Amino acid sequence: MSCSPFCREYWKSAAKELKKPGSIVFAALMVSLSVAVGSFFIPVGINLRIYFTFIASAAGAAVYGPVVALIYGVAADLVGFLIHPTGAFFPGYTLSTMLSAFIFALFFYKSRITVIKVFFAKLTVNLLINVGLGALWSSILFGKGYYYFLAKSIVKNVLMLPFEVVILMLILNYILPTVQNRGKFQ
Repeated sequence: MSCSPFCREYWKSAAKELKKPGSIVFAALMVSLSVAVGSFFIPVGINLRIYFTFIASAAGAAVYGPVVALIYGVAADLVGFLIHPTGAFFPGYTLSTMLSAFIFALFFYKSRITVIKVFFAKLTVNLLINVGLGALWSSILFGKGYYYFLAKSIVKNVLMLPFEVVILMLILNYILPTVQNRGKFQ
């Protein structure tokens, strides 16, 4: 628990998760949950929706770490697109899903979950991925200016942040002890 992303053991442990069948199975379950939850969203504007797929991404990343989280990101985006296609496939969204899961893993894997960590993890994902990259992808896809999408996205993501932090705290504090008490996928 004391090892951070800045030490070698952290990355060795994260890489070993690829060899644990339980971690791969849990990642597949989180992909399934992400796809199922992705069916339900609240439309806010042009290519701007409120999703709750971040729950599966964060919970999974906390359990299996950053290496599996990157693979989860690819699988979750591709399976989600195949099940719920909304227009043409765009690889930028796959990158966004991968990076979001990776960021959650950096904050949560092999770490004690605190409100501060959840806040900064979600803030980082919201601002860098959802707002920054999301506005870029939308401007590429829809031909409007980057700042048009940036302004709309920043308002939504800042307003949703407190709710998302509370949801993540509740979920992570419920799921992680249960998973760890069951031997965490030996």
